[in-house]
Amino acid sequence: MELFFDMIQIKRITIAEINDILPLFDSYRVFYKMESDIDAATKFLKSRITKEESIIFAAYENNKAVGFAQLYYTFSSVSLQESLILNDLFVHADYRGKSFGEQLLLKAQEFCKENSYKGLALETAIDNPAQKLYEKLGWEKDYHAFHYFWQVK
Repeated sequence: MELFFDMIQIKRITIAEINDILPLFDSYRVFYKMESDIDAATKFLKSRITKEESIIFAAYENNKAVGFAQLYYTFSSVSLQESLILNDLFVHADYRGKSFGEQLLLKAQEFCKENSYKGLALETAIDNPAQKLYEKLGWEKDYHAFHYFWQVK
């Protein structure tokens, strides 16, 4: 299903559209201090889609991809339900503030509802200005848990 908001089109990405978002995905990684690597990015995204490990939505303006959101599956043993993690959200700098991010978030929420998932989780930097947008769209900040990460060294 595709959504249109004025000139914004939100579309689920398949293998056939990976090239549409590769420059965005690479820019996203560079933003997080990783080296540009289109070949590795291509392999990574193709693997996620082929193995059905993620859902990727892209925002288009005039048939040009300007942003994307990538969702991953997760599960809760306590509630016995599936959930999604909004792992990646990126809009090209030239298109920020024009509701592309908002429309991607709304599409992720709609997808979650349509498929009877428990909800969506995300993690963001404490200084990320997008927090205001998340809260506007009904996301609630988690105050009752800490987030930990163990890294293999």
